[in-house]
Amino acid sequence: MDNIIIRTERPHEYEAIIAVHTLAFGQPNEANLVELLRDSPAFIPELSIVAMQGNAVVGHILFTIATIKKKDGSSFKVLALAPMAVIPSFQQEGIGSMMVEEGLKRAALMSYPGVAVLGHAEYFPMFGFLPAINWGIRCPYDDVEDENWMALELKPNGLANARGVVVYPKEFDAL
Repeated sequence: MDNIIIRTERPHEYEAIIAVHTLAFGQPNEANLVELLRDSPAFIPELSIVAMQGNAVVGHILFTIATIKKKDGSSFKVLALAPMAVIPSFQQEGIGSMMVEEGLKRAALMSYPGVAVLGHAEYFPMFGFLPAINWGIRCPYDDVEDENWMALELKPNGLANARGVVVYPKEFDAL
């Protein structure tokens, strides 16, 4: 899409980001989650990304630190992609894809091994996401279909030894 700029969020845009999530989801839960995560140790400022058209925030995506807890009690840090939103009048124009691509590029440069996402099985595979069960990575929620629980390696064999359950930051419990 023309005239869309993808960049790191800025503090004066926090209210606009809340509005994007509230409009996209039709309720405030994801907007509240963004606010909670922003104040948590899981927050990575460079991975809170906005899509701008002119001076207007039209999309937002957030990647935060999550942990894969292994059976032996050890843990493995990965990223969680959530939430992501584009205001309804700008949906289906490639803005979400632009934000995902930028976030994945940044995350790889920051040397994170992989990303987990609970999302649409028709959408996320175009970025290379595969069912997380391929790596033995389990979803913390019981009612999720395997095809909607996905992961992506950001470096070769980054998830090769990641078998376990993803533990989201505690702020996700508010959803």
